[in-house]
Amino acid sequence: MCMRVLLAHGQIVVRRDLRALIEARENFEVCAETSNGPDAVELALQHQPDVAILDIALPIMDGIEVTRQIRKETRRTEIMIFAMRDSTDKIFDALEAGARGYVFKSEAGDRIVEAIRTLARGGAFFSSRADHIANAFNAVEPQFDSHPTALTIRECDVVRLIAEGKSNKHIARLLDISVKTVETHRSSSMRKLSVHSTAELVRYAIRCRLILP
Repeated sequence: MCMRVLLAHGQIVVRRDLRALIEARENFEVCAETSNGPDAVELALQHQPDVAILDIALPIMDGIEVTRQIRKETRRTEIMIFAMRDSTDKIFDALEAGARGYVFKSEAGDRIVEAIRTLARGGAFFSSRADHIANAFNAVEPQFDSHPTALTIRECDVVRLIAEGKSNKHIARLLDISVKTVETHRSSSMRKLSVHSTAELVRYAIRCRLILP
């Protein structure tokens, strides 16, 4: 079965390189390409590709809004965001919009082909740097206030650093406190928020924008 791909990126050089990479594989076809967001939506609806690769910074309409627009009209096409930089806020927004893949340019190459194949078969694919955000997003959503007012300033610091993937030892060094104190703040935060896993704690940090972009 041929896997049909839509490319939407503002830079023609990037589109050319991605097309060459994709079409060098057997049973892969780039069915359409564009340099801007509105055209990406139109082409996705017209061609119904298996996978759309969207530059997060598309002109006129960015990749996240394009994802939302495509998702409103069809579930036929899976969406992969192609990004230059690591931004927790952007990863989370892309997932909320309906993207099932997130790949960084620095990790492109064969990873792009692997991602296309995975998405076309109904799976999800995330660069290693986006993995813990995706895991948190897909966790069971806890019930908590949308503002971090229940936590002390120090607890917010600890929760933010946990959400950024740092270990207790690393957090202790950064905040100049003991590992035991970090564990105490973690436990206290989880109790106050009525969450029961690190994934839920990360989700809280994302929802309340405790994580720095």
